[in-house]
Amino acid sequence: MVQEEDFDFKYIVRIAGHDLRGEYFVVNALGRIRGVGRRLAHIVCNKAGIPINVRIGFLTNEELEKIDTIINNPLDFDLPAYLVNRPKDVVTGQDIHVHANDLAIALKDDTDRMKKMRSYKGIRHQLGLRVRGQRTRTTGRKLGRSSAGGKRR
Repeated sequence: MVQEEDFDFKYIVRIAGHDLRGEYFVVNALGRIRGVGRRLAHIVCNKAGIPINVRIGFLTNEELEKIDTIINNPLDFDLPAYLVNRPKDVVTGQDIHVHANDLAIALKDDTDRMKKMRSYKGIRHQLGLRVRGQRTRTTGRKLGRSSAGGKRR
């Protein structure tokens, strides 16, 4: 019988500023980081030389640091530019990949910029309406967004 003391298992692993449970497989755990999908997680594992069917709690500190550096700057590891989530960023003009809290801040900055320039999407964001062309005549009537104000006559 194998004792738990024989393995160096970490129940909580911190990667890219995000706490991950150690019993998840590597790809599933990396996919829980906001801004890292399953495809990028597979590619990160291949670049780091880590099998995808290993629990993330069994990885060594060096392997975790390698994963962390690949996620933080994927273009330095010869990943194609179409994998980043902010190609030709508005502010810097470079291809960058943002994740975790930086992604939430970037999305908020984008919506604030659209509101400030009074674009169609910005106005829809300000009014709390649907932005991407969805139907609003019959759906989305909760939260007081209907034109009648929720009153029946």
